Amino acid sequence: MALKIKIAETKVILQNLLLCTIVFYMVMYLAHIICFVILRLDNLDELGPFDFKTSPSWSNKKYIANLISLETTYLLSSILFVLIVEEWIWDYGCTVTVIHITVVSLVNMEFPDVAHWWISIGIGLTSMICGGQMLAYLLYKDNFIYPDLDDF
Repeated sequence: MALKIKIAETKVILQNLLLCTIVFYMVMYLAHIICFVILRLDNLDELGPFDFKTSPSWSNKKYIANLISLETTYLLSSILFVLIVEEWIWDYGCTVTVIHITVVSLVNMEFPDVAHWWISIGIGLTSMICGGQMLAYLLYKDNFIYPDLDDF
């Protein structure tokens, strides 16, 4: 069985992935700026969305801003991803998360090895997948593609 890839489908997928990635980072920076204003931080850290080195503490406003902006980004992005791709939110969410982990590693020049960051990424991705897939099903249930398991 040969692998058949249509160029048009690949182009649409890559365009959707690029659009989802742009939306993800726009929402992330917007959420980061809103947290900066609400929490009255001293200075805006333009690399804040990529910071995993801030020590986790509920008294550390910078950590709280990073955490809230990350979780808000995943939640709001799931809604916007539904409007962009209609279904397969889990696939685009996982791919954008891998891109985000790669960008974080490149910006900091080291791989994130702190548990609190991975836990927050996991919680955000889980909320994106669950919320996005449920919303996609509710909005597009008449057009949903169900796999044919007879040939499986």
